[in-house]
Amino acid sequence: MSGKLSKSATVAWARLVRAQQTALGGVEVALKQADFPPLVWYDVLLELDRAPGGMLRHRDIERHMLLQRYSVTRIVERMEREGLVERAPCPDDGRGAMAAITETGRALRRRMWPVYESAIQAHFAGNFTEKELAVLSGYLGRLSRATEPAG
Repeated sequence: MSGKLSKSATVAWARLVRAQQTALGGVEVALKQADFPPLVWYDVLLELDRAPGGMLRHRDIERHMLLQRYSVTRIVERMEREGLVERAPCPDDGRGAMAAITETGRALRRRMWPVYESAIQAHFAGNFTEKELAVLSGYLGRLSRATEPAG
């Protein structure tokens, strides 16, 4: 293989990136119009809500997040000021800290979901049939597995 991309590969790549930006932008607008915090806050709350005991180390939050890498420490600090998360000592490492979701954080995540769900439908899922979504999911799953770090 020469390493040179085909025109189809270049067009598909550009469309994938634009589609992601458009869909996420639509979700962000919907959340803002509903007076909710940004999508990254939902993502953090979701990961904490799913975690055993509702707690994760910052590095584990970042590893599990669906969105781009952000400075999780700064985001968690802002969320802590809003009462959505709180710091907890790390049982395995006295120097480390964990973020723990509060009941206020759980309640906010539950209130945000219907707006997020509706935006996913409007800016993504509504453009496809269920069969097309299954096929697309398979293709994207292939990409996800190909880019996951080994080990």
